[in-house]
Amino acid sequence: MVLSGLPLRPQLLVRAVVFALIVVGLYGLLRSKRAELVDFMVPRTAAERFLAAEPLYRPEDGHYQYKYLPAFALTMAPFAWMPKEAANFVWFTLTAAMAWTLVIGSIAALPDRRLAVRRLVWLTLLLNGKFLVRELVFGQFNLLTALMLLAAIVAAQHGRVRTPGVLVALGVFVKPYALVLVPWLALRLGWRALVPFGIVLAVGLLMPIAFYGWDGNLALLHDWYRTVTETTGPNLMGPENISFASTWAKMMSAGSVATALATASSAAVVAAGVLMMTRWRAPSDPYYLDAAYFLLLVPVLSPQGWDYVLVIGLPAFVCLIDRWPQQSGGWRAALVVGFALTSFIIFDLQGRWLYGLLTGVGAVTWGVVVLAAGLMKLRSRALA
Repeated sequence: MVLSGLPLRPQLLVRAVVFALIVVGLYGLLRSKRAELVDFMVPRTAAERFLAAEPLYRPEDGHYQYKYLPAFALTMAPFAWMPKEAANFVWFTLTAAMAWTLVIGSIAALPDRRLAVRRLVWLTLLLNGKFLVRELVFGQFNLLTALMLLAAIVAAQHGRVRTPGVLVALGVFVKPYALVLVPWLALRLGWRALVPFGIVLAVGLLMPIAFYGWDGNLALLHDWYRTVTETTGPNLMGPENISFASTWAKMMSAGSVATALATASSAAVVAAGVLMMTRWRAPSDPYYLDAAYFLLLVPVLSPQGWDYVLVIGLPAFVCLIDRWPQQSGGWRAALVVGFALTSFIIFDLQGRWLYGLLTGVGAVTWGVVVLAAGLMKLRSRALA
């Protein structure tokens, strides 16, 4: 079969058609339930304001205040030029494609894979389905961030030192918690990765000057910081917030003690990752597992880490699933608990009372800690 002079395999065409039909069907079902992709509309609206050099961060937007860095609004300009319905559908399609790419890409990048690809795909979808669905339903941007960070890992695996720094910096403008990979950049790739990281970050922070001027850009950055900090407190008590800050606030009530415990917890898991990279013998691939460890921690480190942000930790799930046969009986039991707490605490499954109890004690957060410990166990045995 030939299309425009290029060979096209029939199987690829069939898959493309099936994908298109699934996307159209899912989008139609979604639109019958809700008016729009609510999280997607936030940066789209910000893009309209950016192009008009208007303020981006407005308290009157309530829960849907723009919280991304200013430069990201400009990247959303193509969606601002589209009709709203077309923009919704295009982003939904891209999100579906990114979800599949993240799953397949995480499996392809996994070094020394043990399990068959098909089994890994289905088990990964089972354990990450909750997060992937939320991304699709709300039109979120965690998948875009995850793909950039996965691309940084792949670039490192192929010997490219500067590219990971560029990709992590770009990821920061989509979701600032891409900064979690800075320790990995520094310890695994060194200054040759940190220099391009710093350059791209600086350029992105200064870029809005072309639209707002120097003082206007400083005002934007100040408003961004104010928005992020002022909205953190009210979001801590949300049942889907799984950050250490949220968990300790729910268990101890918000205050200095809870803040101290959250800070200590964050410092402990980051320090554990740093020690893992600096003190333990590196595995045959020194990039994938170390990065996966930090990606898994994103939602517990970020004060506004909702449970579906765990989609960024998908490479960690892939690694733990694939290395299951190498774990001892005790660690398998622990990982079952970790997977159950992270992937299957759902309101419709547990009901109001049990769901409230589990989220009130930070069950998902502790599930993440168990999975992180499982990764460290693999790392200590150089099995990954």
